Amino acid sequence: MLLQDSVKPISYVKAHAADILREVAETRTPIIITQNGEAKAVLQDIASYEEIQESLALLKILALSRKDVEEGRVKPAEQAFADIRERISQRRQE
Repeated sequence: MLLQDSVKPISYVKAHAADILREVAETRTPIIITQNGEAKAVLQDIASYEEIQESLALLKILALSRKDVEEGRVKPAEQAFADIRERISQRRQE
C-alpha cells in the first residue's frame, strides 16, 4: 500500500471508523489522519505499537549501556560473575 493511500482526512475517519480499524488491524498499515490538510495523528494496530515500544525500550537500554562504557562504569565479565556468586553466597548464609 502506498503512503498516499494511507492519508485520510478526519472527516473520512469519522464516517468510516469501523472499516478503517478493520483495515489497520488486517494490513498493519498505519493511517495518517489529517485535519485542515495537515497531518495530525497516526492510527496503527496495537501489535505494531507494542513492537515499536519494545524496540524503543531496547534502544534506550543500549544508549544507557553505551554511556556506562564511555564513563568507565564497566568491569570484566569474570569479575561481574564473581561478584554475583559472592552476593548469592552471602544471602544463603543469612
